[in-house]
Amino acid sequence: MDPCSFVRIIVGNLAVRFPRSPSSSSSSSSSSGPSVSDVSSGNCYCKIKFKSFPRQIVSVPVLLRTESESESRCCSGNVSTVAACFSLSKSQIETSLKKPKWSVLSVEVYSRGGASCAASGEKLIGRFEVTLDLKAAETKTCFAHNGWVDLGTKSKNKKKSGSDPELHVSVRVEPDPRFVFQFDGEPECSPQVFQVQGNTKQAVFTCKFGFRNSGDRNLSLSLSSLTSGKEQFLKERKGWSITIHDLSGSPVAMASMVTPFVPSPGSNRVSRSNPGAWLILRPDGYTWKPWGRLQAWREPGVSDVLGYRFELYKDGIAIAVSASSSISTKLGGSFSIDGSTATTTTRTASLSSSEGSFDLSSWSSIRSSRTDSGSGSDFRFSLSQAQQNLGFVMSTRVEGVEKQSKPKVEVGVKHVTCREDAAAHVALAAAVDLSMDACRLFSHKLRKELRQLSRVDVV
Repeated sequence: MDPCSFVRIIVGNLAVRFPRSPSSSSSSSSSSGPSVSDVSSGNCYCKIKFKSFPRQIVSVPVLLRTESESESRCCSGNVSTVAACFSLSKSQIETSLKKPKWSVLSVEVYSRGGASCAASGEKLIGRFEVTLDLKAAETKTCFAHNGWVDLGTKSKNKKKSGSDPELHVSVRVEPDPRFVFQFDGEPECSPQVFQVQGNTKQAVFTCKFGFRNSGDRNLSLSLSSLTSGKEQFLKERKGWSITIHDLSGSPVAMASMVTPFVPSPGSNRVSRSNPGAWLILRPDGYTWKPWGRLQAWREPGVSDVLGYRFELYKDGIAIAVSASSSISTKLGGSFSIDGSTATTTTRTASLSSSEGSFDLSSWSSIRSSRTDSGSGSDFRFSLSQAQQNLGFVMSTRVEGVEKQSKPKVEVGVKHVTCREDAAAHVALAAAVDLSMDACRLFSHKLRKELRQLSRVDVV
């Protein structure tokens, strides 16, 4: 089945430039905004807006302009410093085409205050708007703008005074096709997983949830009370696993809880200092090989926020943080790995097993041509340095703990070269969803599918 059409808007290479001349700065300050004497790189920032997406606020450097300075300075064809990204699905693209104003990107430049909050003393320096050709960007990369723009000139016919502040910005719109997968039920209910394309869906995986080792989970969990002779039970959530199988029944990925989720001393919550952890595993011959590790915990001071950290593995060793953020356990939210936006995202290795894209329906012929087990583990880090700029890798949406969650998973086409690649991301999505329950307060009882059937009170 073909991937789904997505478009990605990338905004970057931001800088604000003021005239160096004190006299020019003075006139600029009275007419079109503050001068360079009023601002610094610490309190000049941009608000980037597109449609109904949450606005993104970033600090920007401040430069001084001289008469001899080349106008082409700081301009480049590539967006080397990304400030904001917006991703649109096919339906969002179609909606944006209905009204021209829905395809307009806005960058507002402010002085004073900070990039992390809207201070009461903030002052608008200027606004830049550009209309994006989203339809064309489905098939080719389009540069909507790249270079300096005058923030002080109101009229198109008005000549530059040389005293107005300028904004440097690059806006690129590019195709970003993705494979989309949908769980047919909650991961703990061992559902099927469908690949989705528009209104069409096709079963590609099955899930099997279970407890890793019933013998191990009963070991050393009960303690004898010296005073009353009654058993005391240690509260912990451990041993969960979910295995992803292809339609032939072969296991192609697994998420295994390797560090129990236990409450910190004196509390009923999993703390950041002692998080629970999952290993995401891929088949490697007759054994399993670590592909990544997900840690999760309850954020301190806030009862309904789950914090997480995902690390990519190479040769069994964690090499870099690929994602680190938080999700509301009450409202749900998104987990994503995105090399364009996150400063912590690894750029040293590919998350897929070989170069190129892959049609899931042709997996059997590809697998039969390989000499190994089909996991592709020997090819996972073969991309060139230029290709190691990962861009969008994957995202999944999970619901709050009180709602039925059927995770939806999006994976960038360039990160899926075999079925095991897709399955690893599906297993990761399942681990994120199950972590929402694993990090519930220990004063709450888990649903029956997650409770182990033993005499030990493991909640």
